[in-house]
This record gives sequence, C-alpha cells and structure tokens, in this order.
Amino acid sequence: MASSWQQRDLSAVVDLPAEPVTADRRSPIAEHVRAGLDNRLRALVAHDPGTRLGEDPEELHQMRVAVRRMRAMLLAARPFLDRSWSEPLRAELGWLGRALGPVRDLDVLLDRLRQESADLPTDERAAAARLISGLEAEHGAARVELLAALDSDRYLDLLRALATAVRTTLAESDVDSERELRKLVLGQFRKLRKAVDRLPADPPDQDLHALRIRGKRVRYTAELAQPALGRPAQQLIKAARQFQDVLGEHQDACVAEERVRGLLHDFGDEVDAAVAFVAGRLVEREQTRRAERRAQWPSAWEALTEAAQGV
Repeated sequence: MASSWQQRDLSAVVDLPAEPVTADRRSPIAEHVRAGLDNRLRALVAHDPGTRLGEDPEELHQMRVAVRRMRAMLLAARPFLDRSWSEPLRAELGWLGRALGPVRDLDVLLDRLRQESADLPTDERAAAARLISGLEAEHGAARVELLAALDSDRYLDLLRALATAVRTTLAESDVDSERELRKLVLGQFRKLRKAVDRLPADPPDQDLHALRIRGKRVRYTAELAQPALGRPAQQLIKAARQFQDVLGEHQDACVAEERVRGLLHDFGDEVDAAVAFVAGRLVEREQTRRAERRAQWPSAWEALTEAAQGV
C-alpha cells in the first residue's frame, strides 16, 4: 500500500540548508548536535519515500535508525542544550519512533522465519507459511497505521521543527568541547559498566536486552563526539556496534521463539500436526541461536571495555 505523499519532495517542504552542517574539534557541543541533527534529518527525508512504498525493508530500517540517533543525541547532550526546544523535539521523535517500530519489528521477524523455513521440505515449508500467515496480516495492519502517521500534520511539524533547529546557528561558549564530549561518552559507558557489574552469573533475557539499549546509547554518543575525538571514538563505535549486534541477535531469537509459540497457540485445537511440528523445529533453532549469542556477549563486552579505555 503506497502513501498519497510518496512523490512529495520533503526536502523542499522541510527547507533543509543547501549544504550539510559540519562541526570540528573547536565547535561548541551544541554545534555538534546541530551537525548531527542535519545529517540524520537528511537521512530520514531520503528514506521517507521508500518507507512509504514498503518494497525494501531497509528503507524503513534506516529511517528508524535516524530517529533513534537523533533522540540519543539530544539525550546525551541535554546538559548543554536549551531544553525548551530540545526536549519537545526528543519527545516528538519518540512518537515517530513508536510509529515506525511495529512494522520494522515485523519486517525483521517475518524475514527471519521465512529464512529459517526456506530449507525445510516442501510440505513443512507449506506448514510454516500457514504458521506465519497471522504475522503477515498483522504486518498489513501495522503498515496502515505507519502511513497514517507519515501522512499526518504532526509528522510534518516535527520535520519542520528539526529543520529549524538545524538552521539555527548556536552561540559560542567557553566550554572545552573535546573534554566535555569525552565526558559524555565515558559517562554513558560507566552506566553500561555498572549495569554489567550488577548482572548475575546467568542473566535473564530482559537484562541482556537492557544492556543492548545501553550499548546503543554509548555508540550514538560516541557518534556525536567522533568529529572531536577522532579515531578513539571510531574504535569505540565499532566495538559498541559489535556488542549491540550480538545482544540484538540474542533478543531477536528470544522474540522469535516467543512469537512462534504465540502463533501456535492462536491455532487452538484446530492446529494440525505439520504446523505443530514446524513450530517445534523453529523454536529449537531459535533456542540454539540464543544460547550461542549468550556465549558470545562476554567477549564482545571485553572488546568494548578495551575500546573505551582508549577514549
């Protein structure tokens, strides 16, 4: 289902500057935020048409990532920003992220289950298709809600507010930006380290998911600081991404297992043996992947810790 706005030139509507905003080591922290907002807003606008068309899930993924990075940036730099404009922007970006989330999550889940069932015998593939048909209907309904959000005045107002923040040149300050940005990055890392230190020997799934979220904050704050901190920030970003990926795959396995069990339950007494068998195979595969990622995340954490020491 395509949106009525899919051909609209959002760049003209939003009125982005002709040239991208940049920041360097000497720029105030607020200017680093401004440059980051500019970069992510351009990405959001660029992926808007593809998200509306819905033909390539990567378009929505990149749009959602742009939203998350802007929110994380505004949160990390909050002590140095005028909250009268930064906090309303962060709140509205949260709304947009929630509007994009359900379709993206279903894109990931459907792709995962289709790939997992692709190597099954023909009759089992047919059973798998019946099993996940409920997710496809859910995906269609979520797409309708997503397009309604993108066609709303609220969405346009948010884009215009972001563009206004990008176009507004912020005053210089006496703050040592490089030092303060390093403090912001290491502050996020310390929060993550404390969360890791509090974990029991065999952490619950939800605790590992919480670590992933904190790892994202470290990564996005390092991305904000990278123009000022250079290669050490790049190394930290790389290690944080690997940490995030391992825990993300663990979480995806947890979610997939739970959803497969739920889909099987939805069949009730009408479930046939083939569907039940395929559901069992898929659950077993997700449990194996989950165990593998649990074994891997401590090594990813060690690499992240080492990278943080170099910042």
